[in-house]
Amino acid sequence: MVSLPSVPTRVWQDEAVRSALADWDFGQVSRMVRQLVPLRQEDVAALTGLSQSYLSMLECGDRRLTDVSRVVQFLTGLGTPPDLVRLPSRGSARCPTPPLPHGPPRPARPLRRRSR
Repeated sequence: MVSLPSVPTRVWQDEAVRSALADWDFGQVSRMVRQLVPLRQEDVAALTGLSQSYLSMLECGDRRLTDVSRVVQFLTGLGTPPDLVRLPSRGSARCPTPPLPHGPPRPARPLRRRSR
């Protein structure tokens, strides 16, 4: 039987990891954990139950973890100390969505009318 890697306690003491957890930036958390341990995306996928392709999209910002059960699954799989992440109150199905890291959204372009 293959044993899964684990995330050492020292990772959770890293200020950048703590900051990413506080910002709910789970893509950044995944990337930093992988770099600090080191782990492959496949290793994190095995720990968390998320697919490697989903982790890749999460880390590059194309996806976000917003479903509370998936957030809990991700954090539990990594062995995140519970006191480092504030979860929403009971009964909430979605996590608060943090602001986009790339600044405010661009204004929509006006629609052009087709000539008849």
